[in-house]
Amino acid sequence: MHKKIKNILITGASSGIGEALALFYAAHGAENIFLSGRNAKRLEDVVQQCKKYGVRTEGKVIDVTDTKAMKNWLESCNKKAPLELVFANAGVSTGQETTENIYNTFNTNVMGVLNTVTPVVEMMKNRPDGEKIIAITSSIAGYHGLSACPSYSASKACVKAYGEALRNSLRPEGISVSVICPGFVKSRITDQNTCPMPFFMSAEKAARIIAARIDKNIGLIAFPWPMRFGTWFLSVLPNRLSDLIYSRLPHKV
Repeated sequence: MHKKIKNILITGASSGIGEALALFYAAHGAENIFLSGRNAKRLEDVVQQCKKYGVRTEGKVIDVTDTKAMKNWLESCNKKAPLELVFANAGVSTGQETTENIYNTFNTNVMGVLNTVTPVVEMMKNRPDGEKIIAITSSIAGYHGLSACPSYSASKACVKAYGEALRNSLRPEGISVSVICPGFVKSRITDQNTCPMPFFMSAEKAARIIAARIDKNIGLIAFPWPMRFGTWFLSVLPNRLSDLIYSRLPHKV
């Protein structure tokens, strides 16, 4: 039985985990869902699917790297319905490590998270009661720098550490913070992958796992467990050994 959370906001909701989370919460008692994405058509499709459950749903095409626009949108949503659960979920893969792609990866995956979380923290601090939950999407790739995707893994490591630190610093304010580190989940990002993807799962299954663990206020939601253990183990090995192992792993092409 899932905890009923009424007012939810999700960035990066037009596909993948964000879309699956929106539909999950729409089906499990949400009253207001605010969604953002970059593709207007895909986002509107998700909005309409949520509305079939009788949920008041709004979609906003917005660039998460735009600090002012994000702050204005978040404040507007919070005025309509005090935000109880916010997913800082928007993210991109890097593809080729060109200068443009590297900057875009860090701007979206790191600044996009900051532009979502920072205004929300202030809103939640000023609210005396109700659910106050922030969830930040990192990745299993954030456990160790990966030569196959240096910018992506580094950006996800950054938000993983940020979220873990926020969890304890915001505890006295009654704000719960969870960091989500999924493995390979069906999305537009994994659709571009050419490397092997062990323990590949659907976005719907990932959403169920995430929601169940948020219900239990788990700080680090990393799955599937074999990948979590493997990446953690490699991260604690001496660099000489981990470098040797990573050098033998298949790269994207």
